[in-house]
Amino acid sequence: MIARVLPGDPARLALGPRAPQQAVDALRAELHLNDPIFVQYWYWLSGVFTGNWGISLFTQRNVLIDVSEFLPATVELILAAAIIDLALAIPLGMLAGRMANTFVDNTVRIISYIGIAIPAFVVAIILQLTLGYGLHIFPIIGRLDQSIQPPPRITGLYVIDGLITGNFSVAANALWHLVLPAFALALGPIAQEARILRSSVVENLNKDYTLAEISHGLPERIITLKYLMKPSLIPMITIYALDISSQIANAFLIELIFNWPGFSRYGLNAMLSKDLNAIVATVMVAGIMFVVANTIVDLVVSYLDPRIRFQAESEE
Repeated sequence: MIARVLPGDPARLALGPRAPQQAVDALRAELHLNDPIFVQYWYWLSGVFTGNWGISLFTQRNVLIDVSEFLPATVELILAAAIIDLALAIPLGMLAGRMANTFVDNTVRIISYIGIAIPAFVVAIILQLTLGYGLHIFPIIGRLDQSIQPPPRITGLYVIDGLITGNFSVAANALWHLVLPAFALALGPIAQEARILRSSVVENLNKDYTLAEISHGLPERIITLKYLMKPSLIPMITIYALDISSQIANAFLIELIFNWPGFSRYGLNAMLSKDLNAIVATVMVAGIMFVVANTIVDLVVSYLDPRIRFQAESEE
């Protein structure tokens, strides 16, 4: 609805400034742009459930085809960022929390502040200049080297498809291309979640059950891994799920910098060209990601905190 009331004629933008007015009027009629907004919404809604998401003015294809083509690249990037995020945020947060107010804790906190303050696109450019152009360690654009053909499409995720089809060199090359954009995308969430986990660990260290375990002489490793980590992870996991699900709408700068043919970049182009059907699809897919992420985090939190699960069962 907002996209349709914003200034600008999608038909004129699609056909260009030199197109005759008759062609513009015909395209407006084909897209039902002359109808009231609620009628346009009905046309869109009736087509969604039959696989007709409308024609993209940018690609001239069914938007559902565009989603199936561009979304896997962004999903692969987000999954890689999620793995890096989890692999670094938990150790940093636990280490800082267990060694609160020490040199290690202060160092982690300073790194966290820097990670939160620096935008992801700045991190991406720095990584490109240093590890790409400077040291030539990682590739800086695309999902694969130009000399390598993509694996047969199964999931659309090059690493997974390469492993499934036995093209291990393709999977390794795709994984190598993922490192820089995934780390640039994950740095901000890593910093935020490490700080949240550190605060949660410090708070739980002063709880009665933790003090009782320490007084009974339980080894520090058991206290940390078995009794301290699970309740401390709950606030962090909640933010983690929201951070990851929001990346599908926030990854467009990373995809532009690394020339990544993903869904976020597709959505940005759709907004710049006022491609109405593509804009609606982008928002809908992002909304579905948020719903799925919140559902998963509810299940994970209920596992980490049995009190939530028992309360839900008692209410039933």
